[in-house]
Amino acid sequence: MAKRTRPELSDDEREVRAEQLKERVYVTFTALAIVLALRSHASETTAGEAATTLAIAVVGTLLAVFVADFVSHIAVHERMPDRAELRHMIGVTASALGVLILPMIFLALAGLDAWTVDGALLAASIALIASLVAVGFFAIRRVRLPIAQRLIVLLAEAVLGLAVIGLELLAHG
Repeated sequence: MAKRTRPELSDDEREVRAEQLKERVYVTFTALAIVLALRSHASETTAGEAATTLAIAVVGTLLAVFVADFVSHIAVHERMPDRAELRHMIGVTASALGVLILPMIFLALAGLDAWTVDGALLAASIALIASLVAVGFFAIRRVRLPIAQRLIVLLAEAVLGLAVIGLELLAHG
């Protein structure tokens, strides 16, 4: 059986993937922090309020990231982004919205009384942590690094995910 090879990516394609991964990881950590904070108030929160809070926080974060990209582009290139560059910035930013899919489905189920809000938020936090691990795994699985270094990267990502959980639990007692 022939070994499947992956086509080589251009430097531009690599840069786009790196940007999308960065945004997805960043927004996933943000969503995880929000979900954990919401869990500490789950008994006082409706599914709709939790979904609205999560959506506003994630969209707000993405808008902040977009503005930062836009302003840094102007500062570095000393000009406004052209149409292709602007489309690229929007695409990279929008690609991170996928982080919301499972948490919103779980909260919709809670809104339909199929789950409790706390159960939906717990499932959302598990899904977000699993997403971080999956993104990390798929990002480094074919990288030309020794296995030990790849494992260190995954371990560091897992430790940071646990640190976020710990800090949120500490903050919300």
